[in-house]
Amino acid sequence: MREKLTIRHFKLTPYETSWRAMQTFTEQRLPTTPDELWILEHPPVFTQGLAGKPEHVLQTTHIPVIKTDRGGQVTYHGPGQLIIYVLLDLHRLKLSIRTLICTLERAVIDMLNDFGIHGHTIPHAPGVYVNHAKICSLGLRIRRGYSYHGLSFNVAMDLTPFSYINPCGYKDLKILQFSDLIGATAISKAAPALILHLTKHLGYTDILHTKSNLHTEGLFA
Repeated sequence: MREKLTIRHFKLTPYETSWRAMQTFTEQRLPTTPDELWILEHPPVFTQGLAGKPEHVLQTTHIPVIKTDRGGQVTYHGPGQLIIYVLLDLHRLKLSIRTLICTLERAVIDMLNDFGIHGHTIPHAPGVYVNHAKICSLGLRIRRGYSYHGLSFNVAMDLTPFSYINPCGYKDLKILQFSDLIGATAISKAAPALILHLTKHLGYTDILHTKSNLHTEGLFA
C-alpha cells in the first residue's frame, strides 16, 4: 500500500500563485511528507517552459505570458481546462521521470476509453492526442526527486488563444477538447474519472479529498 495521498481541490487560481506554492511545498517537504494532487483551473494565461522559444508566441494579446520552470514550450491555460498538478516523491514511488510521464499519459488514455474515445501518444511529443489533435498537455519539474507541475486536460473552454501560439512548439498543431467529443452532459464527469485513473495507476488506496485555498502569505488556508 502506498503512503497517504491528499487531493486538494482549489477554486480558479492565478497561475503564478499556484506555481510559487508548488515551489514552496516542494522545497519544504520531507521524505515523510505525503504526496499531493492539486486540482484547479487558471484564469487565461500563456506559460513558457524552460526551453521555450519566443517565436512560438505568434502575436501579442491581453493574455499574459509567464516564463515558468517546467519542461516544454509554450501552452495556454484558461477556465474550462482541468489542471492536475502532481506533487510526488519519485524515490518513494520508485518512478523514473519517463515512467511518470508514461503513467500520466496512460491514465488519460484509460479515462478517455471509459467514454468510448481512443486516445494515443505521439513519439517525442509528450501528451495525449485524439486523431492526432492534442487534448492533454504535460509539463513537469523535478527537484531533489520530487515532482511538481503536471497535466492540463481540455474539457470545455475557449480554444481561440491556442491560435495565438504554436502549442507546445508545434506549428499547426490541432487542439480539441472533451466537450467536442462527448457533449455537455458528461463534462462534470471528466475530473472524477481522470482522478480515479491517476490514483489507480500511481497505486494509491488511502486518499483524502479536501477543499483548499492558496494565499501568497502562506501555503494553505
